[in-house]
Amino acid sequence: MSSDPLAAPEVVVAHESAPGMVAPCRRRSELDWLRLGAILGVFLFHTTRFFDPVDWHVKNPTTHRWLLVPTALFATWAMPLLFAISGAGTCYSLRQRDLKSYLRERVMRLLVPLAVGVFTHVLWQVYLERVSHGQFAGSFLQFLPRYFDGLYGYGGNFAWMGLHLWYLELLFLLSLVLLPLFLWAGAGRGRALERMGGALSRPGGPFLIAAPVAFALALPGPGSFLGARTWGGWNVLSHGCFFAAGFLLASNERLYRSIRDHWLPATLVATLLGTALGVVFIGAPGPAPGSVRAWLFSLGISVVAWSAILALLGGAMDGLGAVRTRFLGRASEIILPFYVLHQTVILTVGFVVVHWPAPDVAKWAIIAATSLAATLAACELIRRVGPLRVLFGMRA
Repeated sequence: MSSDPLAAPEVVVAHESAPGMVAPCRRRSELDWLRLGAILGVFLFHTTRFFDPVDWHVKNPTTHRWLLVPTALFATWAMPLLFAISGAGTCYSLRQRDLKSYLRERVMRLLVPLAVGVFTHVLWQVYLERVSHGQFAGSFLQFLPRYFDGLYGYGGNFAWMGLHLWYLELLFLLSLVLLPLFLWAGAGRGRALERMGGALSRPGGPFLIAAPVAFALALPGPGSFLGARTWGGWNVLSHGCFFAAGFLLASNERLYRSIRDHWLPATLVATLLGTALGVVFIGAPGPAPGSVRAWLFSLGISVVAWSAILALLGGAMDGLGAVRTRFLGRASEIILPFYVLHQTVILTVGFVVVHWPAPDVAKWAIIAATSLAATLAACELIRRVGPLRVLFGMRA
């Protein structure tokens, strides 16, 4: 089992090697491939953010409204998929480790790269944003003491959530908050969880997992910390539901395997309902909190996101479940530092390129290709240097 918190879980064998422990397992290749695809999708998503009409850290002089469609569709399922995969990995990690080892792993793989980012390259991102928005005109060295003036998002500069590293921060918090429930389930006292997994494995059952996501998305006020949809387009509670759903899938082999039988209807639901929601809501004023329209949107977007996850996972089981290559092994090793660094590299390259007198499609291609090459080169350096491996969340 990899200690990387972004790593995909592994298949659990039937026999136990000791009370509370499970014998070594083989990896679930389909989840490795899905995780890799989602992270690369996040990379491409961020390369397009210069050109969409929504405010971002650095913007191109001209923007394109049509980009709202693919970016909204991607944001619907990408981060929920990563949280679900992380929840499944947490289930297997707790079966392989004692509590002390599990907590140490979470600190080293999540908090350490988060803290390193907040005080180094994320600081550089904030500086680029302030300069590009005309909010600061000095050098980077002159900006350094200003970085600690207030909290980012609340009128200040200090990026307490690490900007794009919010995923690591929220994943760590969810890993702690839900830990008592996970331990209760793993200790054999969670019979209700086992029965729930069995019931949900019946035809149509996996779709019901979208219901708590919808309530988590609709109940808290959007102005509250729990209800603010600033975490990749979702709120804290909904991501917690996706995380717990991944744990539930991994805790019941019958439920996990039943997803294969649902990938086709899940694909149809995600496609048709997603298209309908796009026609009704994209570009329209946001529904008033607590209104029937808001509840319908929360239910619809939750069903679309969860159906997309079921479709991707079910399809990947047959197509990628038995495919393991050297490329996948190397990519899985560096995926965490790649995620940690990619946005800083993209913003650095884009800060220069967006001002070039070139067609926007050429700018995007240059930003994407240059940023990908530079990020991979940095990850290769990190992979080879022991102290850097630790600082960026890799195993020593």
